Amino acid sequence: MIVIVDYNVGNVGSIYNMITKIGYESVISNDKDIIASASKLILPGVGSFDNGIQNLQNLDLFEVLNKKVLIDKTPILGICLGMQLMAESSDEGKKKGLGWISQNVEKLKPDECKLTTIPILGWNYINVTRENKLISSEKQRYYFVHSYYFIKQTPDSIAEANVGFDYCAAFQKDNIFGVQFHPEKSHVFGKNLLDNFCKNNK
Repeated sequence: MIVIVDYNVGNVGSIYNMITKIGYESVISNDKDIIASASKLILPGVGSFDNGIQNLQNLDLFEVLNKKVLIDKTPILGICLGMQLMAESSDEGKKKGLGWISQNVEKLKPDECKLTTIPILGWNYINVTRENKLISSEKQRYYFVHSYYFIKQTPDSIAEANVGFDYCAAFQKDNIFGVQFHPEKSHVFGKNLLDNFCKNNK
């Protein structure tokens, strides 16, 4: 069962609809028993880092997520804020992240973003830098909305985007996947990415 973790940060419905559209079953839940039974997890998110972490803490989800991801090795896909919460920390807040990725999330700087505004908002191409199970190597574009980012040198990066400088657009560390963009808003490319993640859950 694919479980979309609902921790009150938005966009769970659009992800559920896209997964349904491509032929898979999923549930939206913050129930610990349902999360514990998942074969795959999706951690979405829109909003601020500290608010996301606080919501996970309020729902008492840290323990079950850590067990599923770090011990059971259940595949998990972090989307946008969900990806950023997997880091150790963020310039956006003071709380500690989940710590699954050894990196701090940094704030975008206007003098570096020469090809876009802040927040980054809209379509951009990505460059796949490492073979992975999520994104094919062909040229693809996705929909981005964010003001904070993972640096190019982020461990386990598999794809980069450029807005005047290169930064990490996606990573894969064993069973842990993260994408800075929104596949649920990215039409055919997003469908293909979610299909690659959801396979074997027909």
